[in-house]
Amino acid sequence: MALRILLLCTACNGLSQLAACRLSELGHDVVIQVATDPETMQQAAQRERPDLIVAPMLKSAIPEAVWNRYTCLIVHPGIVGDRGPSSLDWAILEGEREWGVTVLQAAAEMDAGDIWASAGFAMREVGKSELYRHEVAQAAMRALLSAIDRYASGLYQPRALDYGDAEVRGRLRPSMRAADRAVDWDLPSATILRRVRCGDSTPGARATLAGLACQLYGAWPEALLRGRPGELLAQREGAVCVASGDGALWLSHLRAKDGIKLPAAQVLGPQRMARVPELPLEIDAPEGPATWRDIRYREDGDVGYLHFDFYNGALSTRQCERLRAAFMHARQRPTRVIALMGGTDVWSNGIHLNQIEAADDPALESWRNILAMNALVREIAITDSHRVVSAMQGNAGAGGVVLALAADEVWARGGVVLNPHYKGMGGLYGSEYWTYLLPRRVGAARAQELTESLRPLTSEHAARIGLIDAAFGEDGEAFRAEVEARAQALAEPAAWRKALGLKRRRRSSDERRKPLESYAAEELSHMYRNFFGPDPAYHDARRRFVRKGAPVPASEPARDLRDSRETA
Repeated sequence: MALRILLLCTACNGLSQLAACRLSELGHDVVIQVATDPETMQQAAQRERPDLIVAPMLKSAIPEAVWNRYTCLIVHPGIVGDRGPSSLDWAILEGEREWGVTVLQAAAEMDAGDIWASAGFAMREVGKSELYRHEVAQAAMRALLSAIDRYASGLYQPRALDYGDAEVRGRLRPSMRAADRAVDWDLPSATILRRVRCGDSTPGARATLAGLACQLYGAWPEALLRGRPGELLAQREGAVCVASGDGALWLSHLRAKDGIKLPAAQVLGPQRMARVPELPLEIDAPEGPATWRDIRYREDGDVGYLHFDFYNGALSTRQCERLRAAFMHARQRPTRVIALMGGTDVWSNGIHLNQIEAADDPALESWRNILAMNALVREIAITDSHRVVSAMQGNAGAGGVVLALAADEVWARGGVVLNPHYKGMGGLYGSEYWTYLLPRRVGAARAQELTESLRPLTSEHAARIGLIDAAFGEDGEAFRAEVEARAQALAEPAAWRKALGLKRRRRSSDERRKPLESYAAEELSHMYRNFFGPDPAYHDARRRFVRKGAPVPASEPARDLRDSRETA
């Protein structure tokens, strides 16, 4: 039974986009309304007259005038009985091994309404945002789709929350305070890791490091280095290693008061970092005791696996250059297939807006960053010695999607959300050879639709329209195992030689039709105007995005997904 569903959210984050796409793909009539106040929610309900209201990520309470008239399903990132705005934060901080998502009905008391469905998952030792984008999102979809099926049947009676039930182990928890996450360097590493991770990527964990009051992000264990608690022991590609009460840990990013989130060494500055030794690690160094690294390369038979795990998927100029060098190293190896693995969280979101915002000349740094990104994409696209695979373990947007399309085969984990467009960032035109790579897969008309509509789409939908080659794997572990099996199959000598011959002939034919650099030149002429022209739209949008200084207006219009089932 198809329903008209109003989806209320505080922001169109990955979970909200995934929910909207999934429901639309199932044939429901979905409208998204960004809402931060009761009046907007009430107006949206009156205007849309939905059969059902769903709130995948909503920080404000739905007003009684709405939930009294319409059934409103709230997706809560906590086990049955858990209540409060910091559920996932507490679960990470307290070391829960199992957690879950509950879909409950909006009522007068926050998070205490009748329960329509729930789903559980095993916790991983990662940051809150990564857990939310993966385990929470997957459990949320299982629970939400079950709840909607039950609602549509008209036969299911949701159960009341009963704390007398022995199986209900959740409880009301307060909002987590900054003091609950605060880091004292005398604490054990495991405790500090949990405190940082429960606030990552927002709001961070409060600490003082080398005399600087700041928020901590991107924590990773270190097995070998030791020193006085709070001492800066080493630095590596912008990350810093800090001694704890019983060992040490790495921090990839910091944010000073009134500043923006940046690589830790950059925030601490040259004076504090002057005597901190650089501790490089080769990309193909074998796996050993725990430490932090953002690029690594390994081989298994005829397949080389290039992993790159950049914070929130952003690639700075230097990271593009380093990744390009790593890819060229992989290309020199006597293998047949190169699998671009990305990281376990986000695949890529393109250029690094925070680094650009922090630059002395943001326009010039934007230009340097897109040129470095283009150089990386070009090397992948012109490779004729290997079969290249993009294995997308997590979400991707803008140039990050196009980066994946430069490969011969593009595979993504099931439930990944893709946003193959740029214009939402102040009308940015985009580059990375998208005008060649995107139409090559989906045709000119579909490419224009994808880039102009600004709509997300799931990896399953992307596979159906030919944007990617396959979507599979219920979770990261299953996806990686299947990637390895498929990559080994691509390396089978006879099939590999045939595919490589076809690839070379196609690239040669494409080059005769229109040189690859002609696409880049045309794209960059638009990007030059975005960066250096009189219209400040891109710079204004970037500043708002990075500094979070301009909340989404409560009056932002609803987004209708009724006509986007084939493209979103």
